[in-house]
Amino acid sequence: MPTDRDYYEILGVERTASPDELKRAYRKLAMKYHPDKNPGDKSAEDKFKELAEAYEVLSNPDKRRIYDQFGHAGLKGRAQEPHFGSIEDILSAFGDVFGGGSVFGDLFGTGFGGMYQGPRSGANLRVDITIPFEASVAGTRKTIELKRHERCPDCHGTGAERGVAMQQCPYCHGSGHVTQRQGFFTMSTSCPHCHGAGTIIEKPCPTCHGEGHVTKPAKIEVSIPPGLEDNSRLRIAGEGEPSPQEGGPRGDLFVYIHVKPHDVFQRQGDNLVLELPVSFPQAVLGADIEVPTPYGKARLKIPPGTQNSQLFRLRDQGMPRLNAKGKGDLYVRTIVEVPKNISQREKEILREFEQIRPAVNKPRSTKEGGIFDRIKDFFR
Repeated sequence: MPTDRDYYEILGVERTASPDELKRAYRKLAMKYHPDKNPGDKSAEDKFKELAEAYEVLSNPDKRRIYDQFGHAGLKGRAQEPHFGSIEDILSAFGDVFGGGSVFGDLFGTGFGGMYQGPRSGANLRVDITIPFEASVAGTRKTIELKRHERCPDCHGTGAERGVAMQQCPYCHGSGHVTQRQGFFTMSTSCPHCHGAGTIIEKPCPTCHGEGHVTKPAKIEVSIPPGLEDNSRLRIAGEGEPSPQEGGPRGDLFVYIHVKPHDVFQRQGDNLVLELPVSFPQAVLGADIEVPTPYGKARLKIPPGTQNSQLFRLRDQGMPRLNAKGKGDLYVRTIVEVPKNISQREKEILREFEQIRPAVNKPRSTKEGGIFDRIKDFFR
């Protein structure tokens, strides 16, 4: 359940904090409240998740901009809304904050730390795909082709030649890790001799050359929901690399979605913006104009006296709301076009129009405090 607390308060930083300041603050507090350092402490685990939620939003420039402007409400029902299913999700997403082999890894061991017993899960994979704008509106299914490791069919992942027994590592005595004491901390690291396996191979498998896995192509069907934004991430559980240990779960596949910009529509959250060229007579006299939407054509009534860059709203003609009902709106911005080449007769008509046009019909230039008054004040 996402928190309602202020994200800046959670990380203990000012609203003007730089990305490096956010990273340092998150790292310090995450080290303090990590479940491995607080086994069985539910409040520390909740605090750890809350910190990850705050950092996920504030470390992303787009999400941070929306949060600064609209608060928690601006993130709800969108791809920007933070969500982590487990501690493993957090460690997978923000492992780069601590770095491989860093103090974080030394403190909490390999994998996900002492709190998570049993076989380690396999490594996560990432793929990037690009979809057209229309697919982000309607949703789509994509078949992803990739190459990943599969357990060796001959040695079943042991890396040893069939029929040859594995030997216990003499360095770590089969534990897969070694411990060192530094000050107040007892730090656990992978055994440098067996690389955390606990066993060593005397005769490597000729099929996988001792690796325990072979590379194979894979096709994975991915469902992309309507309304997904550019740079969104989908998690496909269990489609990553196989576990390095017998019986361990596969890692996950993270699919990053990139949406091609549209020639006509510009997305702003769940809303869309369309710039609509209108002629000078249409702006002055009004018009009933046909405009495109992602769902077909719609009629828009332009009232007389429409100004340049004036906005009109077409309800429920924007993007589908992700994980929520309804759609955003389509905002039509009028762009009054001035002809470049006009005939002599057209010039005469326009001059006559300018002479008979009352000053009261110039709303921006003649009103008190308007642009002309401000220009005069500037030169005084």
